[in-house]
Amino acid sequence: MSNPLGFGWTLHGDGKTIRPGSVVAPDERLNWLQTTGIGIQHVMAMFGATVLVPAITGFPATTTLLFSGVGTILFLIVTAGRVPSYLGSSFAFLAPVGAAMNTHGMGGALGGIVVTGAALFLVGLIVQKAGTGWIHRLMPPVVMGTIVALIGLNLAGTTWEPMQKFPLTTFATVGAIVISAVLFKGLLGRLSILVGIVIGYVVALAQGQVDYSAVEKAAVFGPPTFTAPTFHLDVMLVFLPVVFVLIAENIGHVKTVGLMTRRDLDGVYGRAIMADGAATILAGAGGGSGTTTYAENIGVMASSRVYSTAAYWVAGFTAILLAFSPKVGAVINTIPAGVTGGAGIILYGMIGIIGARLWVQNKVNFANPINLMTAGAGLIIAIAMGKLTLAIGELQLGGIAIGTIATLAIFHVMTVIARARGTEPIDEDEEQATEPSKLG
Repeated sequence: MSNPLGFGWTLHGDGKTIRPGSVVAPDERLNWLQTTGIGIQHVMAMFGATVLVPAITGFPATTTLLFSGVGTILFLIVTAGRVPSYLGSSFAFLAPVGAAMNTHGMGGALGGIVVTGAALFLVGLIVQKAGTGWIHRLMPPVVMGTIVALIGLNLAGTTWEPMQKFPLTTFATVGAIVISAVLFKGLLGRLSILVGIVIGYVVALAQGQVDYSAVEKAAVFGPPTFTAPTFHLDVMLVFLPVVFVLIAENIGHVKTVGLMTRRDLDGVYGRAIMADGAATILAGAGGGSGTTTYAENIGVMASSRVYSTAAYWVAGFTAILLAFSPKVGAVINTIPAGVTGGAGIILYGMIGIIGARLWVQNKVNFANPINLMTAGAGLIIAIAMGKLTLAIGELQLGGIAIGTIATLAIFHVMTVIARARGTEPIDEDEEQATEPSKLG
């Protein structure tokens, strides 16, 4: 890059075509017409999932769009244009936001988002100075996978009401998402959530479940709605587990982009985490949803072979422009409960399975009782509590917070005792993993 902001892209070839076997690197671009088109594709890719979060939580959709665009631009600046990424709404915030809204309203939920962003920024600062080794020691794969999984599974109970009240809409949305994910090729297949929302919306419309009264009253142009955060200790504890998820998502994103672009991005992990933390702080301070790097946009890069950060600048500013239309926000707010419930079934399940994927990818040995009990206890606590809270003094802690605390405590306490007593399982006995356990 010619400057620390990541501007000064060089033209790739003739600016119109991509040579066979090559990609448009982050510091390159195609001509501005094609770059703009790809930037708009990135907005399409993030749109369905990003606007679904405020639709579920009740946050203003246009405010979320604004801070999504601002966060993306901030990410590009902090990473000096080395990591192409879009920052959309993170689903990991859904459970803690719901819990905080019930006890302290929207301001309390925003306070939790700000604290999460600050903690994430601090982690990024440490990673930039000391690397990622300490994260792996604090949260080995069995712990990280369990925390990610329990966040998704804790939300399972919230999908029961839409299944009960709007079964046709809910399951039509589910069916549309899963079928479109394998029916369509290229970009449309990667936008299965957006396709599912559209089809579910049509099904709901046919049943009279969509109310357009607010759309008619909304202005075409106008500023987003801003809300100030408030801070409560019990809310902060509920949100902190999300930090672990965002760390995993950011590190995974940077690793993936590095492999796809054949670039060494190991030195950018800290910057990426700090950038996401700063973007989340901004969002929480003004009324937007917490942010994270988006896998949907990695799909756009993979299909187009264009990794130019110039396209992400276009995407960021496009999202900001959309945010200044109350009419857009009003249309988003018409998404009915059956559609959000159906999408939630897929999304919450995906969060849970992503946690399990971390176990598989890292070959976690569940013949080891430390791993088995750590994961089992954490998951059961989070699932059993659902939307319930546990009072500890004046603190009200939900299933995610208690499950996370239990996961970390069980793993590290068992490990310390096992090492002190010489009873820590030996990894060489991995063949035991194929034998029936005492539970089966």
